[in-house]
Amino acid sequence: MIVDDLKVINYRNYEQAHLKFHPTLNIFIGDNAQGKTNLLEAIYVCSAGKSFRTKKDQELIKIDKDQSYIQVKLRKINGDVNIEVRLNSDKKKGIKVNKIHLLKISELLGNLNVVLFSPEDLKLVKEGPSERRKFMDREISQISNKYYYNLSQYNKILQHRNKLLKHSKGKKIDLEVWDEQLASAGAEIIFYRRNFTKKISLLSKLMHRKITESKETLKIIYDPNIKVKEDDEVSSIKQKILKKLQKNVDVDTYRGLTTVGPHRDDMKIIINDLDVKTYGSQGQQRTAVLSLKLAELELIKGEVGEYPVLLLDDVMSELDLSRQSYLINNLKNVQTFITTTMMDNIKELSSENRSIFTISKGQIY
Repeated sequence: MIVDDLKVINYRNYEQAHLKFHPTLNIFIGDNAQGKTNLLEAIYVCSAGKSFRTKKDQELIKIDKDQSYIQVKLRKINGDVNIEVRLNSDKKKGIKVNKIHLLKISELLGNLNVVLFSPEDLKLVKEGPSERRKFMDREISQISNKYYYNLSQYNKILQHRNKLLKHSKGKKIDLEVWDEQLASAGAEIIFYRRNFTKKISLLSKLMHRKITESKETLKIIYDPNIKVKEDDEVSSIKQKILKKLQKNVDVDTYRGLTTVGPHRDDMKIIINDLDVKTYGSQGQQRTAVLSLKLAELELIKGEVGEYPVLLLDDVMSELDLSRQSYLINNLKNVQTFITTTMMDNIKELSSENRSIFTISKGQIY
């Protein structure tokens, strides 16, 4: 898929901007805090319906304005797509795809697939399980509306169950209805996460071998809170969740929260049989994340039939020349957007066909 056109009005530090993009490579260059990442973020919002930098839509609207507008036009194998997002300070945001109003965010997902790679992604290996759950949720939701629906349902039910537990003041309460719903949605989540990690592990292993010239072996291992077998179907997983919820009911009642379920899952990242978070060097951690991002591209292509758009937010300076070279050589079939403070950071791109946009104080040259 190719993003041809981006228009923003009253978005972040842009009063108005309209850009036409190169089908292969687009570079946003400028000093820090000038608005480079804002343009990548606008594309991302049209993919996910939300920012990757804040949970508050109000922060996306230009200061002293009440409304912001983003439009992305893209080409896909099965036709052109026009996505419009209108952000309002006093009411719910409005989203249109090909002029049709969407009622749910889930209806937007899959229209524009993106893979985002930023320095923040090092949290995947450096920080706790919540970062790795976010990674799984974000990527699976792009290729499965069913997963996004079950994840949304699970989080709502979990919130209700925790609220009941919190206000029970240690007394036993009837949780049967909530447990049934939680187990149904949770089983779907575990099923999808297990299958996703199998695929991403294989793809990232191949990428990592090439980057390290076969010196290292990368493994991605799903570590669910509810232990399941490789061949467990959704119905079997559901029964295991129910059993564990019932077993832990006294602990949950005492603590006032739900102690078991996929909201406590993790994903282990292993190089040469050692956990990268604990034992990996900074170089190994960066290479592991790079391998994962390249694997994401291939996974999405395999699922939807075409490559997603790649957003590289200030990551080239984080990679040494060999990793830069490998990354660039694997992007020839992928439309890529790069933010950077200087062209010296991306020497490997000097001979590429491209469009360069210089950004200064919300102005584009």
